[in-house]
Amino acid sequence: MARFTIIGGRRLAGRHEVRGNKNAALPMLAACLLADGRVTLENIPLIEDVGSMLAILEHLGASVTLHGHTVTVDPSGIGRTDIDPDLCRRVRSSILFAGPLAARFGRAVLHAPGGDVIGRRRLDTHFEGLAGLGIASEGTAKYMFRRRRLRGADLLLDEASVTATENLVMAAVLAPGRTTLFNAACEPHVEALCVMLNRMGARITGMGTNRIHIDGVRALGGTTFAVPPDYVEAASFLVAGAVTGGDIAVGPMPADALRVMERPFRKLGVEWSCRSGYLRLKAGGGLRVTNDMGAAVPKIEDGPWPAFPSDLMSVSIVLATQARGSMLFFEKMFESRMYFVDRLIEMGARIVQCDPHRVMVSGPSQLRGVHLTSPDIRAGMAMLLAALCAKGESRIDNAQSIDRGYESVDLALRGLGALIERS
Repeated sequence: MARFTIIGGRRLAGRHEVRGNKNAALPMLAACLLADGRVTLENIPLIEDVGSMLAILEHLGASVTLHGHTVTVDPSGIGRTDIDPDLCRRVRSSILFAGPLAARFGRAVLHAPGGDVIGRRRLDTHFEGLAGLGIASEGTAKYMFRRRRLRGADLLLDEASVTATENLVMAAVLAPGRTTLFNAACEPHVEALCVMLNRMGARITGMGTNRIHIDGVRALGGTTFAVPPDYVEAASFLVAGAVTGGDIAVGPMPADALRVMERPFRKLGVEWSCRSGYLRLKAGGGLRVTNDMGAAVPKIEDGPWPAFPSDLMSVSIVLATQARGSMLFFEKMFESRMYFVDRLIEMGARIVQCDPHRVMVSGPSQLRGVHLTSPDIRAGMAMLLAALCAKGESRIDNAQSIDRGYESVDLALRGLGALIERS
């Protein structure tokens, strides 16, 4: 078990190079199974979850070659369609192998996936959608998927699930006829997966909207594709600069990559400029909450894209502890996401937890260093940001959970001037 020790109160400054989007890289690795040739992915983040997906590919018989941040996957040696239960438990995205394995090889055997414990995370949309494409499934802790008669279909998803949309797209690209996904997820990483599949020979339109059309093809070929930069990582490091009063530039990022975050962050006093692909914090008079009309307390709430991402709720709450004024946070997607705020209260934050989904934050608060344990990727990163602006020493146990989503975060922060050590 890893531990971070942080001495807070240091002003961070410098440039942070953003790695590939974790949530794009994971389904892209699963999609490699669909190719007749080699697939090369550039700008792969070297994080724990990517390592788990690569281990699953090798377990299935694929050849994996990793050079720096570039990985090449050759699926020609696939000789099995069952995934070891321990590998499934290591990563939530193991469920993404169900669609491509069953569609191309006729069968997939998976076990209950692992991942962060942030509330109930349904798989029903995966099973129901795959059944509509002709892939039957059974089991509760061990899932058996069998291809019956693969064919295109009109599917109305009961929720705009990101991973279910990705699984169904990957299965549908080989299904004869046309598949239409209604209420599909619109996240940028879903769109990036579809673009990659089209480079491999798929025929997908409508990506980036909630109605995706897939015309099935007989086979897909190999390709080379660059994983887009991770906007969650970029926003997290911008928050690191903001809460420490720092001067940070992050990139390279597309100019509109953080548009969904602009308004909520501006409400908390954070603005940035973009130059040569790098986002840089604008100097100002400190962090201050902008009230809604009539001096009403403002609210940040998450939801499916293009609403504010749930993955940024935790770090935004830490940001609010350092801003003058009050902000209500409404986490609608996961009932356990907010439980980590007890640790922020222990550090001196002024937070009232209204219920499992809502917290009121009043700032600014002088946080103090304490001994913490990271419960998941995003809460762990939030605790790390809180420690950076806290007075004194903080220790964060279970720090390897942060490694699942952020590459060498301690080294990156140390390069910006943070006093942080791993043990």
